[in-house]
Amino acid sequence: MDSKKLALLCREAAENKKAENIVVLDVRKTSSITDYFVIASGLSEPHLRSIVSEITDTLREEHGVRARAVEGASNAPWQVMDFFDVVVHVMKNDVREKYDLETLWGDAPLVKPRKKAAKASKE
Repeated sequence: MDSKKLALLCREAAENKKAENIVVLDVRKTSSITDYFVIASGLSEPHLRSIVSEITDTLREEHGVRARAVEGASNAPWQVMDFFDVVVHVMKNDVREKYDLETLWGDAPLVKPRKKAAKASKE
């Protein structure tokens, strides 16, 4: 699967669980480790677990894609999923502010979300 498509699927899965402030950074020109970072915030450790589960379950069940590694205990304030070409960071707001990955990778352009199909109007 194309790495950009994978990153956008991760974003959509996080949105399904009401993750906050989701950004996708294109780090292909600034990193030799991965192509994209997906960064999302959750309100609590249970919310983080829900977001991580949604991403891993959706990608596995609908696309046959599994994370190479998942770091961070289920009750940790920061969990990382490594899909090789895409690395997903799900963290509580205070942790996100402290580590400020968006500034650290500030040279990386933001990837805009895919436009959702317009819903048909009800008659």
